[in-house]
Amino acid sequence: MIDAVDTVILKIVQDNARTTNAEIARQVGMAPSAIFERIKKLEAAGLIRGYHALLSSKELGLGLVAFVFVRADDKAGELAVGDCLAQIPEVQEVHHVAGEDCYLAKVRAKDTEALGRLLRERFAGIEGVRSTRTTIVLNTLKESVEIPVRDSLTAKTG
Repeated sequence: MIDAVDTVILKIVQDNARTTNAEIARQVGMAPSAIFERIKKLEAAGLIRGYHALLSSKELGLGLVAFVFVRADDKAGELAVGDCLAQIPEVQEVHHVAGEDCYLAKVRAKDTEALGRLLRERFAGIEGVRSTRTTIVLNTLKESVEIPVRDSLTAKTG
């Protein structure tokens, strides 16, 4: 069960994971040791799953973003296809979806040539992939890894 202080801690850590326990303690009016213990509990509960740096894909030469819709042959093969997609380094996300397609994969590549090669060599080579449809992103208006942490979270878990 989390309370209002935990909610504030989650917001602070999500905004900047490098915020020190002392700074969080100052913001919420508690001792740094209490913040340390609360963060450990939030980690143990699975609310905080890790701490990561946000890298610039464009500066790293992976400026092209595409979404690839994948159809698998049958229900039995779907899970294996999804597992294979998840192993491709250029694939950032894999979602099992409802509708005509089985999976939606978010892919990063250097350019359209690299994307085409990825689709031909990696996606088409997965046993059970029946077809793919690719949408190339022209401009990203919003891209976020933040999860909305609302005060109502405490009411639902309390």
